[in-house]
Amino acid sequence: MATKTISDIDVAGRKVLMRVDFNVPLADGKVTNDKRIVAALPSINKVLQAGGKLILMSHLGRPEGQVSPEFSMKPVADRLGELLGLEVKLGPSDIAGAEAEAMARSLESGEVLLLENVRFDAREDSKDLDEVEAFGRELAALGEVYVNDAFGTCHRKHASMWGLPRAIQAAGGPAVAGLLVEKEIKYLAEAVAHPARPFVAILGGAKASDKIKLISALLDKVDKIIIGGGMAYTLLKSQGATVGRSIVKDDQIDAMKDLLARAGGKIVLPCDHICTDDFADGAPVANDDVNIPDNLMGMDIGPKSIEAFNRIIAGAKTIIWNGPMGVFEKADYATGTLAVAQALASATDGGGISVIGGGDSAAAVEQMGLADRMTHVSTGGGASLTYLEGKPMGPIEVLDRK
Repeated sequence: MATKTISDIDVAGRKVLMRVDFNVPLADGKVTNDKRIVAALPSINKVLQAGGKLILMSHLGRPEGQVSPEFSMKPVADRLGELLGLEVKLGPSDIAGAEAEAMARSLESGEVLLLENVRFDAREDSKDLDEVEAFGRELAALGEVYVNDAFGTCHRKHASMWGLPRAIQAAGGPAVAGLLVEKEIKYLAEAVAHPARPFVAILGGAKASDKIKLISALLDKVDKIIIGGGMAYTLLKSQGATVGRSIVKDDQIDAMKDLLARAGGKIVLPCDHICTDDFADGAPVANDDVNIPDNLMGMDIGPKSIEAFNRIIAGAKTIIWNGPMGVFEKADYATGTLAVAQALASATDGGGISVIGGGDSAAAVEQMGLADRMTHVSTGGGASLTYLEGKPMGPIEVLDRK
């Protein structure tokens, strides 16, 4: 059965508790990047236009369970108010106490209250589920309906993500997905469950250990897995290549050997590299071979790898991408990541389905101005990995089903 969404319920005249991801960068008391706020506007406007009384909540930074003015939601309330063209009231620092309850009761249809940073209360992300559920019940006392529109934290059983919807359901109210979470589920689930073929996964980033389970989960589903970035060097070493001073997780070598044996040729690795002799200050050095000399470290994929990867991407009908091909934050080592992003955009223009799995990959396509040419750019890095691996995600599983 499919997850119920905000489109399946009537919110007119009801107090709607919506969990959003407003964990945005701040400077001098102002929001410096409002992309996450803008992403939540469709669900926010849907509630307001339907006559709901909207109570928003989010975390911001890591205040460690303390009331910290530098992590206040006030700049977020101000920016959201500008975007909506109406006043967004800010809740008190105790989040869900008597004052917040009075503010929630006084809301009229079409009005918005933003609660203070839920991480001001240590129970929000406590390891003790009893504490999580207790804070969830306090939050639930503020409203009648729960909407989860914060995909980026859907892999964590936090009070506002898991305890709160359970408490709303226990009181007889609905707990549903927002439009953003609905879209994430649609593309991430459909890309893996019912892909148009050839189906290609592109994985990168520095941490091989983070991706072993994902590679294993995808091997039986994809036609090819392209691997670049820092994690490629552990795989190359497990094949017997020399990788110089590149990042390698020696404790993962045996696991990578097992994956390569199981893959039967599905895994495609870099065949040349852009290297350096000093991560911080060294100049780029082209290395026209799979083996890297002892004095160098790999920083990006080379031109032969780009050509090989691009041929595979050009022939694909479904592509998921998680992780850059190199140290793309440095201009000298961004070429591989840019080439892959451009190849994905071209494949999408030609009718392919491209799903960008959040995190650094999402940042890369945004930075390169290519996000609008992708089918879907996920808002959750860790959450998208969890979903693609097929792991249970409590905050989604707890939501009502159709």
